[in-house]
Amino acid sequence: MALLALPAAGRTRPHFGGTLRVEIEGDPWQRAGGVARRLVLDGLTSSSADGTPQAALATEWKSEDNDHRWQFRLRSGVHFHDGTPLTSVNVVASLTALCAAGCPWTAVHAVGSSVVFTSDSPLPNLPSLLAADDYSIALTITENGSTPAGNIGTGPFQLTGFASGVLTLAANDNCWRGRPFLDGIEIRVHRSIRDQWLDLSVGRADLVEVPAEQLRQAREQRLTIVASPPATLLALQVADSGVLGNPNLRAAIALAIDRSALSNVIFQRQGEVTASLLPAALTGYSFLFPTARDLNKAHELRGGLAPPPLAMAVEGDGAMQLAAQRIALSLHEAGFTVQVSQSARHTDLVLRQLPLAGSQPSAALASLLQAAGQATPAEAGDTASVFKVEHDVLARNTLIPLLYLPRAFAVSGRVRDLRLAADGVPDLAGVSLEDAP
Repeated sequence: MALLALPAAGRTRPHFGGTLRVEIEGDPWQRAGGVARRLVLDGLTSSSADGTPQAALATEWKSEDNDHRWQFRLRSGVHFHDGTPLTSVNVVASLTALCAAGCPWTAVHAVGSSVVFTSDSPLPNLPSLLAADDYSIALTITENGSTPAGNIGTGPFQLTGFASGVLTLAANDNCWRGRPFLDGIEIRVHRSIRDQWLDLSVGRADLVEVPAEQLRQAREQRLTIVASPPATLLALQVADSGVLGNPNLRAAIALAIDRSALSNVIFQRQGEVTASLLPAALTGYSFLFPTARDLNKAHELRGGLAPPPLAMAVEGDGAMQLAAQRIALSLHEAGFTVQVSQSARHTDLVLRQLPLAGSQPSAALASLLQAAGQATPAEAGDTASVFKVEHDVLARNTLIPLLYLPRAFAVSGRVRDLRLAADGVPDLAGVSLEDAP
């Protein structure tokens, strides 16, 4: 019996080698959620499977002065892909280049082998915030004083080329995490979903995207799917200037949108209707924000005003365009005229997908608000204070939550051990191939 079990054990052991072929619609370097970004670059911290912060380029951290000062001690012996040692100086240079005056902290300094953050207001969730893609560390100046031509990080893969729409990555043999199983990854960018699925079906691709609105179709076609819990928030961003400086008009817009129609018709019931920013699984209080449409109240708030046509921009195409048209129809029934465009010079409304990340409500809310370009109050991490911040944001009706959407991928039969991070990004560093030598 023991001898019979040996071949089975061999089949379950990951193999080293091979190249994974990935196809995507968008930009592999985008923040947040870019597939290549997380393979090439590391942060001071990272998120565990449940979204809690864990050690990455920093091995330990501590706060002082009631969370106004944080010290992160760097991991020793780490090098960038070109051999440049990781130091507190190049970490500070990277963070400064990434966000400069837009950082959530007031200042960041290199102190020996540590990076020290100071802030005028408390930052109780800084370790969680630093796990976001916005703060991944890239080399800004090489040892000879030149500026790198591409993204050079400390991650499990390094950039080797980009040609004919294909980004090529090679395994980093000296990665501080250990060498990945794959020898390389090829990421073909700006591929339509139709072409991605076709390439998967004929064996030209190993991992392709499955938009939320096509999950049902993918399952009917018996594709092998890996899907996340809610990973993005579909939200309408509303200007608070011009005609929409009137808070009653913004409130009327929030009440006029038919969320159920978006979920049932556009996203094929794969989206979860919401009027709160954070999912109930994180806070337990999302039911306090009603999702029902109230067209009569919307007309009452508009008060007979006939506002000029509103311009709505859309981040994305396909289902996002259809969703925008559906929202425009809902608002028309409430007395608004909306013109949808992808490239409007002036916009009153923007339909966006915002990343949901982290298992700590206050950190997740801060990250989401930052992605939306909204102020991020540094409140305490208890549920009551998080609710107050969210309630105050929603009361302004400048950010209107609509649906939570999952992130999903289809894989070929040769892909093994694919897992998704808490925000739905595939963890390709842990993938191996069944037919690898």
